[in-house]
Amino acid sequence: MRSENTPFVGGPLDGRVLPVLVGATGQPPKSYEIPVPNDDGRPPTVHVYRRVSGRPGRLGLPGGWRYEYDPEGTARDGGGLRRLFRRDRSGG
Repeated sequence: MRSENTPFVGGPLDGRVLPVLVGATGQPPKSYEIPVPNDDGRPPTVHVYRRVSGRPGRLGLPGGWRYEYDPEGTARDGGGLRRLFRRDRSGG
């Protein structure tokens, strides 16, 4: 799989550039979760970053992606597969 160096803005990874795996379309995931273990035995704290378009390049097209920290972010975006086309089950 291919990866791209992607900058992180805000939160504990502010200013870092990390390699992020990209999918078949060449885009990184919409959200990036970083679990941080706790010393007192509690479940790990999960920091959530959301993908936003990077600086605009030539012709106004996005010049890549970056992740911005989402302090109120949830660990999952609803999850599951999204179907682009659904069959009409009404039978007609």
